[in-house]
Amino acid sequence: MKYRLIVFDWDGTLLDSASGITECIQLAAGDMSLPVPDRETASHVIGLGLHDSLRHAVPTLPESGYGEFIQHYRRHFVAREETMVLFPGVPDLLRDLRARGHQLAVATGKSRKGLDRALAATDLGPLFVATRCGDETQPKPHPAMLLELLGELESDAGSALMVGDTSHDLLMASNAGVDAVAVASGAHSAESLRALSPRACLPSVAELPGWLKTLA
Repeated sequence: MKYRLIVFDWDGTLLDSASGITECIQLAAGDMSLPVPDRETASHVIGLGLHDSLRHAVPTLPESGYGEFIQHYRRHFVAREETMVLFPGVPDLLRDLRARGHQLAVATGKSRKGLDRALAATDLGPLFVATRCGDETQPKPHPAMLLELLGELESDAGSALMVGDTSHDLLMASNAGVDAVAVASGAHSAESLRALSPRACLPSVAELPGWLKTLA
């Protein structure tokens, strides 16, 4: 088994939420009478840390307004959260990987409170041996999330694989010396993902088991 540890991003990779998050960013900007970012700009920041996200998506917002912006964003997100569902086949996919002997983990830009809520709502929590969130350590594309997971699970970088839907995921993996697979189901286009030379760029996470079999 080449990849004993598989680390997943959450939004746009396991959960079909990228379009909902993009809309919430746009609505929050409108609530504060800020220039509303277009969909490409708003979706690009998904997965980044708070300050990097807001500097890019709403550059005219002063840092003193970040707290208010997040309040508006969270209000819109919570109102839509129940409509954001797992991509088809995700629970079976994760159970199959566990049955094959892989360790599974999550590295996400979500807050700890947000991820815990999502894991409880989807009943996926028991399938993951460890998780890291954007408000617990350095955000993507800094390698800290992956490096901390590797340390906690006593895994080396060569036996780990990062699976994500954004360039931030791929850059984080590269910075940590970890191989990465991109999925073109979320925030960033397949073209932009392939430009970063992942091991593979799959249409969705459902294709991951088939790709892993080609390595056997």
